[in-house]
Amino acid sequence: MTAAFLLSNLSGLVRQILVAQAFGTGAEIEAFNAANRVSETLFNLVAGGALASAFIPTFSGLLARDDQEKAWRLASTIANLVLLVLIFLSLATYLLAPEVVRYLLAPGFRSDPAKENLTIFLLRLMLPSAILFALSGLVMGILNSHQVFFIPALTPSMYHLGMIFGVLVLAPTLGIAGLGWGVLIGAGLHLGVQIPSLLRLRGKYFPGFAWGLPEVYEVVRLFAPRLIGVAVVQLNFWVNTRLASRMPEGSVTGVVLAFALMLMPQAAIAQSVAIVTLPTLSTHFALARTGELRVTLVNALRGVLFLAVPASVGLILLRKPIVATLYQRGAFDERSTEFVAWALLWYASGLVGHSLVEVLARSFYAMHDTRTPVLIGSIAMGLNVALSYLFSAIFQRVGWLPHGGLALANTLATYLEALGLYGMMRRKLGELREREIFLLALQTALASLLMAGGIQLWMKFLAGAPVALISLGGVLVGGGLFLSLALLFRIEEVRVLWGVILGQGLGSHQPHQLGNNDS
Repeated sequence: MTAAFLLSNLSGLVRQILVAQAFGTGAEIEAFNAANRVSETLFNLVAGGALASAFIPTFSGLLARDDQEKAWRLASTIANLVLLVLIFLSLATYLLAPEVVRYLLAPGFRSDPAKENLTIFLLRLMLPSAILFALSGLVMGILNSHQVFFIPALTPSMYHLGMIFGVLVLAPTLGIAGLGWGVLIGAGLHLGVQIPSLLRLRGKYFPGFAWGLPEVYEVVRLFAPRLIGVAVVQLNFWVNTRLASRMPEGSVTGVVLAFALMLMPQAAIAQSVAIVTLPTLSTHFALARTGELRVTLVNALRGVLFLAVPASVGLILLRKPIVATLYQRGAFDERSTEFVAWALLWYASGLVGHSLVEVLARSFYAMHDTRTPVLIGSIAMGLNVALSYLFSAIFQRVGWLPHGGLALANTLATYLEALGLYGMMRRKLGELREREIFLLALQTALASLLMAGGIQLWMKFLAGAPVALISLGGVLVGGGLFLSLALLFRIEEVRVLWGVILGQGLGSHQPHQLGNNDS
């Protein structure tokens, strides 16, 4: 999974580099980023992580009880519902696209009619991608429930390939519309690459709606509160786009690119762990194996902390050379680098919080509890919206680029969400070996602090050198120094990481055995 996510990050990075080189942070890419927010919202509301979080535990439970027919009737009914709802919403959004852009999404574009009209055009062009992504997300849940992870994890790479085709082949002739067509091609590849694996499962598709299945209502019951949580998160993204549309040109793209850069290590570290552990946790819960569930969760949290803390520190220190190395060419100039690096400073500070939330939230979903993470997430994201207005105004008052305030608001709200989720999980499962987690966090923080000193010396020593050498060398020096210090401190996760690299998997990681009271 980690290898597949790294491949996805690499292809996504290539896509972002090519797009930045072609369009920089100008009006066309601002319109594209705003327009793409609509189809992403539709997908996430109806069939993104929300549906997977409700579908996988229920579907996995049926598979664990070897009830194959019920499982496939459930999958067919959910697929039919998703398709019907998204077609309706896409058609409604297509007809109301001018009002959506003008009054909800990017009112700041009204001062530039050409940018506003381009946003409306791109929004309509990319709407079908939401339907393709929705079906693909459901197929991904089916495959994950069957312990098939590698092919679904490759789907983001397929999406990136579609956009790379759009920017390299179509954009020279069609302009930014070529990138929009690339989104549609990428969405088709996202779904298509999973179809052979789905067919090999030899499942059966049932047309219509199996309303008589209680599992259908179980998915709906789990999905409803999770939908509220996703809606709140998407509202925050819309607020950010709305606020950034009123800020200096480049703010929308600066926030989008910086957030995407932060998500690269977050995906490799936290999403890979969370996706792999969700079916396992779901199975433990379905079979009432509380002790195994607790141990799996603790080990996942330890692994995420061990990797996310140094990644956050390194990304903060190396943000400018990294952004310049990746993007600064063509239409992407020094001003563009400043816009992205400024937002990245504040987003990278929240990498640990985002990683912990990813694991903790999916652990609740595995236990068929979507209300708790949704309630906490809704409160946190509501606070995020309020802080976005507050911090952006403060940043502007003190003379800082105001879009940095949007990133800081997200970081603070995410840490509060992680703390809330951890507290509620402790109430649900009892003691979570906090002493061991705290000791690991302390050791990791100390190693990261010493690593930071090494990176600072590297940057000072190579002042004036090519930014590619500074960034790549900084990553290698920092990573090597951190792993050496982790070995010196005898951090258990180093051995686990080495075992995974050698192909031993996570199953050999048993530093925290079940006690007599956990059996």
